[in-house]
Amino acid sequence: MNILTFDIEEWFHIKFDVDFLDDTRIDKYENRIDNNVEYILDTLENYKLKATFFCLGWVARKYPHILKEIDRRGHEIGSHSNSHKLAYHQSRNEFSEDLNISIQSIEQIVGKKVILYRAPSFSINNLNSWAFEEMSDQGILIDCSIFPAKRKIGGYENYSSVYPSKILTKKNQEIKEFPINTYKIMSKKIIFSGGGYFRILPYYILQKMMKSSDYVMTYFHPRDFDPSQPILDDISLIRYFKSYVGLSSSRKKFERLFNDFKFISVSEACDKIDWSNVTTHEL
Repeated sequence: MNILTFDIEEWFHIKFDVDFLDDTRIDKYENRIDNNVEYILDTLENYKLKATFFCLGWVARKYPHILKEIDRRGHEIGSHSNSHKLAYHQSRNEFSEDLNISIQSIEQIVGKKVILYRAPSFSINNLNSWAFEEMSDQGILIDCSIFPAKRKIGGYENYSSVYPSKILTKKNQEIKEFPINTYKIMSKKIIFSGGGYFRILPYYILQKMMKSSDYVMTYFHPRDFDPSQPILDDISLIRYFKSYVGLSSSRKKFERLFNDFKFISVSEACDKIDWSNVTTHEL
């Protein structure tokens, strides 16, 4: 099962500083999302693929035509938060308000209920797992926020499954979870299926890992296919490496994937799973 997803945000959303994400700061940066989303949608259409798009509420309000076009082409849309602030940098009330704004912004554009969510940079862990209660309270049925491995930003290392599973909250609410997949080398869990991992790794390694994996959750961003995007000031060398290396070859690699593998959306995957026979992670 190979699942195709995209996190719809601008090229400068690689920075998570709260003050940076203020509208008065980011409004000065150029729009690059239109051309990059158009490339993604045209490519999917060429290969007759449907995918899941996790969109920022900020994008919905600023570029409503992008969400309308994603919806018009038959893809499903979920929330990727409102302003791309890391979930574990927010209080419970702040997270709830951020999620609500994003859902309302998206639903007003596409006229469909939002039932899917992915936190920015997979920023839900065992310390802010109350987020799942807030999701359920606001109608989220399916989440794709779990990064079940160690990570500098985000990461839920002690999550009980690296496959589709169920989360049971303390309020007895149930959410279907599609975590990022892992690939084990010795005792270490490796991530390979999206973002910087996808761009940096040689294609033959990606191909080998995918062929030996029975569950793959991809995640791409519009900026992953934009080799001419500007370089932001004041980012670390590690962040630079993860954000800019491999851009020149990413489109070729991306399209090669679709010649070698079949992909489905999150909801299509959800329909194929026997949810009575999966691991339940109790909070």
